[in-house]
Amino acid sequence: MADMKCNVAVMYMHDYLDGELAREDILQLQQHLRECPQCCSRYEALERTDALVKAQPIEKAPKELGDRIMKSLPGSRRPTAWTSWVRRHPAVSAAAIFLVVMLSSFVSMWNQSQEFSVSGPDLEHVVIEGKKVIVPEGQKVSGDLTVVNGDVQVLGALDGNLTVIDGHLTPLASTAHIAGEIKTIDRAVDWLWYKVSSFFGTLAYGS
Repeated sequence: MADMKCNVAVMYMHDYLDGELAREDILQLQQHLRECPQCCSRYEALERTDALVKAQPIEKAPKELGDRIMKSLPGSRRPTAWTSWVRRHPAVSAAAIFLVVMLSSFVSMWNQSQEFSVSGPDLEHVVIEGKKVIVPEGQKVSGDLTVVNGDVQVLGALDGNLTVIDGHLTPLASTAHIAGEIKTIDRAVDWLWYKVSSFFGTLAYGS
């Protein structure tokens, strides 16, 4: 049986007094205590303390203590009328939350998007001068054309829709021809409706 070190013996003493020490470890501890007077004195002191603690009477809690504790706890909060309505109409609530989130994000985008931009599938024949977009006379632009925060002048042909957001559309020249719709959006509400329509159009038609 290997010699036990004093620090291990002290740890085993507490486990032994608590009745949680394995039989093999008990034998090693007992052998160490027979050979180490210092650890033996320490164990005897711990044993006396343990016996003194166990000899003390256990105070029982008053019977009414449980009732007093329960009464001191805060009462459950009653749900408000609108909370109950939300629970009864989850689908409507979800749709309302979706619309609020969409409105907030669109209005935020409207306030933050102050940069000039031009988008469309065919910009090769489009002339851009500063913040002015020109479809030159004798040129044909295929597809939709969208201009944000800029002015538009159409002198040639546009085979698609023209959308001007927060900008200005110069009156069409006699040589101008636009095959699709002309949309001028100058207000956040109109812009929101345009975005919502475009979003659901994308979902329905994939473009």
